[in-house]
Amino acid sequence: MSITTPLFQHHKHCDEIFADAEEACGKGDWAAGAAAFELLHEQLETHFASEEELLFPAFEAATGMTSGPTEVMRGEHRQMRDLLAQMQGAVESRDGDAFGGAAETLLILMQQHNMKEENILYPMCDNALGTSDVGASLVERLK
Repeated sequence: MSITTPLFQHHKHCDEIFADAEEACGKGDWAAGAAAFELLHEQLETHFASEEELLFPAFEAATGMTSGPTEVMRGEHRQMRDLLAQMQGAVESRDGDAFGGAAETLLILMQQHNMKEENILYPMCDNALGTSDVGASLVERLK
């Protein structure tokens, strides 16, 4: 297992929760939608924090690259957090149109973001970090 395998797996997990939240809110099932969205929000924050607090600093220390791909990913995390806040407001006000609009934007951003991580950054991290204990820490966080 590579260092970043837990992150690949967690992307899929978050995608499944996202679909559940989107489906429930789209049907107007706000109780189920709110529960799924709360779980999605929690899981995405855990994912972002795992990268920002563990993976990215280890990669930056190993490579000396502090304003490259990790900085781009942090910026995209901020954009996704903004969209999550919009979705939270829409759930609270039971506004299906607002939720759907923010969800659609978030989905596109997440897909692009995950492709960059999975195809570019994660392989770079695996190469740079080799046998680092970061992978075990990621497994613990992303349970």
